[in-house]
Amino acid sequence: MNRLYPLLFKPILKERIWGGTKLKSYLNKPISSEITGESWEISTVPNDVSVVSNGALKGKNINELIELFSKDFLGESVITRFGNEFPLLFKFIDAKEDLSIQLHPNDFLAKKRHNSFGKTEMWYVMQADPNSRLVVGFKENTTKQEYLNHLENKTLVSILNEVPVKKGDVFFLETGTIHAIGAGVVIAEIQQTSDVTYRIYDWDRVDVNGNGRELHTDLALDAITFEKTNSKINFQTLKNTSKEVVDCAYFKTSIIPLDGTYNWYKKQDAFTVLMCTEGKLDLFFEEECFILQAGNTILIPAVIDNLIFKGNATLLEISI
Repeated sequence: MNRLYPLLFKPILKERIWGGTKLKSYLNKPISSEITGESWEISTVPNDVSVVSNGALKGKNINELIELFSKDFLGESVITRFGNEFPLLFKFIDAKEDLSIQLHPNDFLAKKRHNSFGKTEMWYVMQADPNSRLVVGFKENTTKQEYLNHLENKTLVSILNEVPVKKGDVFFLETGTIHAIGAGVVIAEIQQTSDVTYRIYDWDRVDVNGNGRELHTDLALDAITFEKTNSKINFQTLKNTSKEVVDCAYFKTSIIPLDGTYNWYKKQDAFTVLMCTEGKLDLFFEEECFILQAGNTILIPAVIDNLIFKGNATLLEISI
């Protein structure tokens, strides 16, 4: 019980009005409905705290691991910045239909209003149907009044930036950026630990009782970035090399295209999370072998310095 090792967690599955079945057919998640939209892979959001699913620590949740192992689990640099709070949330998302048009508040507003972190996030497109797209920010700089006029007239979409997407695209979303995942897209999402979302338009959808979902028009007003943003990240990858694609105040994400054998070494004194977005690999730690495939997420505690990967896969490597 006193030894840390690479940790897998039981997925926390979320039904959503816009969800589908790709988390099962594409990522082998144990979903039981036709509208499963999210698999929370690693979370400490209250009431949704991830539980270990492998090895001697099976059944322990992340908060218990932090109490038991502290800096060996989180790493000194994480504790210095965030104390004993786990600062990130990892998800796979299946959008069978368009998500609502929404945004997230920054740290200041989220702390003041919700006692929460803000929600800076990034998307890695794992699969995209033909002609699918994302909504990311405004087409051009706008004003609060112009935005409100379009919102009232149900013409908001006409001033938003709709971007066609394909597998392998990366987007980095600062807080305040209006956005929506479009129908037909599966993404891996990395974000601050927060479940605070301001929904501003939901395509006039109603439930079986004719009721629309709650909108947060007033809360969103002073949280929106009205300037045009450039959220798509251009990058190049190199086989069997960790290439950084996002480096922000809250996390760093690199992509590793694995083809054969790769010797992994810890980059700093912090935990690392690996999300397998494609393919299959064996991960070797000391005398143990962990098999990962598309849809698996594994946490490498800070105390572990090196691993060996063997296989053909694409990995997102996330650290603080």
